[in-house]
Amino acid sequence: MASGVTVTEDVVTVFNEMKVRKAQVKEDDKKKRKKAVLFCLSEDNKHIILEEGREILLGDVGTTVEDPYLHFVKMLPPNDCRYGLYDATYETKETKKEDLVFIFWAPDSAPLKSKMIYASSKDAIKKKFPGIKHEWQVNGLEDIKDRRTLAEKLGGSSVITLEGSPL
Repeated sequence: MASGVTVTEDVVTVFNEMKVRKAQVKEDDKKKRKKAVLFCLSEDNKHIILEEGREILLGDVGTTVEDPYLHFVKMLPPNDCRYGLYDATYETKETKKEDLVFIFWAPDSAPLKSKMIYASSKDAIKKKFPGIKHEWQVNGLEDIKDRRTLAEKLGGSSVITLEGSPL
């Protein structure tokens, strides 16, 4: 069921910037790249927008953000829905990888109306995010707080590190 909600250009721009990894980037530009970001509905529930101040930059990792995954989990509101993009860096037994993960956060404690609008608008945002390999619907902190759960989504038992730390 479509909700009629539209995705703003800012959201598409952020996705494209996160998706494209430029090998020849200056260190300053690299620090400004987004590691994780949250999207929410506008106040009138008509647009999916970038949630102000809810992002992790690569430059924050190791300085103000020790563990980017746990920091991302803490950014999720306990009683409302969100969409998120998380740029996961992980290692399998064979190789190092980076993949974008689309997360639909719909905690059980969120209002029913919010869950319905976010669920029915999910296709609108997913259509703007071509090439996403990993999608994850999460209904509570129990489902997301353990980094092993993300590792499982990324590659099952073949994942040996996530964000540079062993599982």
